[in-house]
Amino acid sequence: MNSQETIENKISSVRKYLTILENYKKYTRSQIEESLDLRGAVERYLYLAIQSTIDLAGAYISYRNYRKPTTMSDSFVILKERKVVPDEIIKKMILMTGLRNVITHDYDELDYGIVVDVLNNGTKDIESFLESLSKFESEESDFLAVLPGKDKNKDK
Repeated sequence: MNSQETIENKISSVRKYLTILENYKKYTRSQIEESLDLRGAVERYLYLAIQSTIDLAGAYISYRNYRKPTTMSDSFVILKERKVVPDEIIKKMILMTGLRNVITHDYDELDYGIVVDVLNNGTKDIESFLESLSKFESEESDFLAVLPGKDKNKDK
């Protein structure tokens, strides 16, 4: 698989998980906390959305031949250093990486106030991250045409 296919697959995964998460926004914090099924689904799809975004950042860094990240959150720091993504989005993505780690390793410490906030508001930050990648790419490049704001058929 080439770099373009890898990045397109990562973008597709992120979008898929964001779409799935939309279905859970109708539930309240208490409904999510009280239902093992809802809790498990929300945690899993948040994890997958965040991990797919981390993977996308890594694939983009590799494509651009930027320095190799040393941690998951370092991927976002690199994109900030290269001015690919604005600082305010980077800060939110780093916090989401922390949430991903808590979901993965510290189930007993998971704060459902944070989970519900990320479910209801953080998904917009992931969309902003996708849009920032799109804006960074040159208009002549067809490479990331699958990102929001890019029209594959423009000027053809």
